[in-house]
Amino acid sequence: MISDDERAEVARRLARVRDRIAAAEVAAGRPAGSVRLLLATKTVPVELVRAALEADSVARAALVTRDGGHPPVEAVILGENRVQELVAKAPHLADLSPELHLIGPLQSNKVAAASRWASCIESVDTFALAGRLAGRAVVSGRVLEVFVQVNVSGEATKHGVAPRHAVELAVQVAALGGLRLRGLMTVGANTPDESAVRAGYALLRELSEEIVRTGGASTSGATELSMGMSRDLELAITEGATIVRTGTAVFGTRPR
Repeated sequence: MISDDERAEVARRLARVRDRIAAAEVAAGRPAGSVRLLLATKTVPVELVRAALEADSVARAALVTRDGGHPPVEAVILGENRVQELVAKAPHLADLSPELHLIGPLQSNKVAAASRWASCIESVDTFALAGRLAGRAVVSGRVLEVFVQVNVSGEATKHGVAPRHAVELAVQVAALGGLRLRGLMTVGANTPDESAVRAGYALLRELSEEIVRTGGASTSGATELSMGMSRDLELAITEGATIVRTGTAVFGTRPR
């Protein structure tokens, strides 16, 4: 069980992140609510995840009451890095109906488990993996949403297809039955140099625009950009992020 103080702190942290996103939208000249928030929940206890979802629901309901209309922000997305955590937590959150994404690397032997619980896989970086996901989706009679992950920084420690191959892979993935390509995902460069981080996000946006220009099957709507985390979400929003992923800013520092 978590304490009332822990619940209140998560709600406060979540509100601060929402405020940062809103301010960044204004600074970038973008419409309110154009950026969704994904909560990265690796190693976060399910009770704390529930507290965040409940706080988000309360805050958005308050906006409806205050403004007399729909809230300007959508519900948070949950993102898990590890399939085993996704499988363990998802059943305990099902009553809250969260949108669940897998944001970490996916091994072929875990495709079935990931596909069962996740509505979206953000870490597709090979055509072989996309093909396995597509086959599973077709057998299940569903359409699985995916992002192609791109390694814009070129760092060996990061997953993702190389930028020079990203457009080709995205077009191939978009053409597969059983999948809907939503866009591209990346993890920003691990450097204090903001110009380098921003350049990587700009590159992802440019690749997205190139994918749409190909006119390939099902690529016209693949315009989403999942990029930016707790430390650099403002830079990502400036460069066109539609989803920013944050864990530490809401849940605090956690064990790896």
